[in-house]
Amino acid sequence: MAASARQTLLSFINNRWLVFVAAMWIQSCAGVGYLFGSISPVIKSSLHYNQRELARLGVAKDLGDSVGFLAGTLSELLPLWAALLVGAFQNLVGYGWVWLIVTGRAPVLPLWAMCVLIFVGNNGETYFNTAALVSCVQNFPKSRGPVVGILKGFAGLGGAILSQIYTMINSPDHASLIFMVAVGPAVVVIALMFFIRPVGGHRQIRPTDGTSFTFIYSVCILLAAYLMAVMLVEDLIDLSHTIIIVFTMVLFAILLVPILVPIMTSCLTESTDLSSALEEPLVQESGQSEQVATPDRDQEVILSEVEDEKPKEVDLLPASERQKRIAQLQAKLMQAAAEGAVRIKRGRRGPHRGEDFTLTQALVKADFWLIFFSLLLGSGSGLTVIDNLGQMSQSLGYNNTHVFVSMISIWNFLGRIGGGYFSELIVRDKAYPRPIAIAVAQLVMAVGHVFFAYGWPGAMHIGTLLIGLGYGAHWAIVPATASELFGLKKFGALYNFLTLANPAGSLVFSGLIASSIYDKEAERQAHGTVLDPEEQLRCQGEHYQEERLMVYRLLTAFFVELPEIVEH
Repeated sequence: MAASARQTLLSFINNRWLVFVAAMWIQSCAGVGYLFGSISPVIKSSLHYNQRELARLGVAKDLGDSVGFLAGTLSELLPLWAALLVGAFQNLVGYGWVWLIVTGRAPVLPLWAMCVLIFVGNNGETYFNTAALVSCVQNFPKSRGPVVGILKGFAGLGGAILSQIYTMINSPDHASLIFMVAVGPAVVVIALMFFIRPVGGHRQIRPTDGTSFTFIYSVCILLAAYLMAVMLVEDLIDLSHTIIIVFTMVLFAILLVPILVPIMTSCLTESTDLSSALEEPLVQESGQSEQVATPDRDQEVILSEVEDEKPKEVDLLPASERQKRIAQLQAKLMQAAAEGAVRIKRGRRGPHRGEDFTLTQALVKADFWLIFFSLLLGSGSGLTVIDNLGQMSQSLGYNNTHVFVSMISIWNFLGRIGGGYFSELIVRDKAYPRPIAIAVAQLVMAVGHVFFAYGWPGAMHIGTLLIGLGYGAHWAIVPATASELFGLKKFGALYNFLTLANPAGSLVFSGLIASSIYDKEAERQAHGTVLDPEEQLRCQGEHYQEERLMVYRLLTAFFVELPEIVEH
């Protein structure tokens, strides 16, 4: 009995689903960059910054979130728990020092030093993202799309989760939000860092994996719907602190629900599943399996292909016969791999698509740069909308801009989850290449941009829906595509190089193109028009501007002709 309990405990600790759930919880704290808009007002007021100086801090924050070369390198040189510890330390030191300065506990530093602190603090996110993605992609090599989509989705929701926790704390000191951003993620990461590791997940393939993913997807959708409802209720209704605490406790309960998956798979899985069958000794029928001399790591990857190659009728055989048939197929795969390895080593130079590339080897491939520029275009245009939602909603006559900010955050989350699921669907069921999903995501975003450009009725609602879904889908599809084309060995470095497309795209589309067009159009609209001086450089949407000028002309004509009407 004690041995059985010990075996169950070991199975639970080494369960790849436990690693996945722990990575989800870490990603829930990896969205501290999304809270910059909430902590920037207290920084601005405490340190007496103007808007331009505050914008420089925002640039430092974006760079810290995207420059992950060090995180990718350390994830290859150190154990993943050590890389997570470095990220937690950076997060604590960077934002913790900012909190000490804002609260007067440390001397005020020059602006460039504050930018360095913000960069260091936010750069801790890159360690969290890298460790979570590297471990889970290696543990789920056959389900990369869903895994990446769910993890990136939780990173997008991190800001909303931390905001709800801060609302529950209800601190009168607004600087306490900076303290929570500094301490909260560090505590969670340190508590979970030893769970984040590869555990030979390709040997844990089970028939119930599809059901487990469906359950995780259901929890994600429930979490997104719940957060949306809570944000709207708290914004529209003045709630008591007790009700806010209840809302937050329910949020914690939803976040804890996924732990049921590793518990169930560890306790209720039969010992005759595929993973145990693969660990049985090979049946030496042909006498050729002893000649196979491949490295252990390559052997493990080859054995993971048995599930894909074995005929479906094998599952209907008795257990003993099924293990025999699997062992025969296993021996054939090993022999073919050994023969193929000899031929490959004789006639090729450098890795081929699907094998392990270094970053230097990937940088000379056109495929890699095509993915990079595709992400640059997609994420750059999406960030332009996300960063300028306030001005866009005002130009179309909306006042409650925060509603659209919350909406696009939720759609971004659902886009990341849906993008991973959709890309996996077309790869597995339709046998299409995964980049097809990138093209579909960009087409969806293009339709959203058209709605914004023409200012059609409902443009803000439909546009935020389409842009949020398309933008989020990019961050689920692109990492999975890169891991398939260029391998998993150097995935951390490859992923962190691709993330540079995010600030580069934002600089091109938002910093150079959109801002120039906005200022030029605002000056054109203001020319020759008598408006409030505070609105001289505010660009209005085409239809909204025409309606406003028409009302202005009608009112002017009425008041000009009113004295004549009275005299008569």
